Amino acid sequence: MKLVLGSGSPRRLELLAQIGVVPFDVRPPDIYETPAKAELPRLYCVRMAREKVDAVSAAADEIVLCADTTVAMGRRILGKPETAGQAAEFLLALSGRRHKVITAVAVKRGDKVWQRDVVTTVRMKRLSDEDLNSYLATDDWQGKAGAYAIQGPAGAFIPWIQGSFTGVVGLPIYETAALLRAAGYGIGQV
Repeated sequence: MKLVLGSGSPRRLELLAQIGVVPFDVRPPDIYETPAKAELPRLYCVRMAREKVDAVSAAADEIVLCADTTVAMGRRILGKPETAGQAAEFLLALSGRRHKVITAVAVKRGDKVWQRDVVTTVRMKRLSDEDLNSYLATDDWQGKAGAYAIQGPAGAFIPWIQGSFTGVVGLPIYETAALLRAAGYGIGQV
């Protein structure tokens, strides 16, 4: 079986490489990713992973892996900010508080889909004006759910997590390996 990664995320490629998995091909799906009115973050994330895996066409000898990562403050979904101003708004909302990072993973082989989601609680330190402005100047917030990446400069703002570090990065490795094995993709017992 050949693995197709349905994501353009370099972080997901790196995480797969940590467990010795190199996709045969990368095919990012093009789907509408706006949450439905009043849609809860976890349900939204699970729906996005499923819609992504459904949108990737695959041959009979291919397994497709897709994922979605969502940052949530209660019922509010903090997506990828479009501007530095929006990134600042998100970071100030997270500052000094706990929030949830949800990553849903979907694996498809033929007509069968296996799916898991992982919820991690993350605490961000109270950000000073200097913290915020220095971070925004790095542009690391661009293309990141919630305006930050734990594996980048913003990692210095995260004193505590409860859950999956790799899930916060964008692909929970333990759960992903289990889904790939369930779909018949041979990966070693890491």
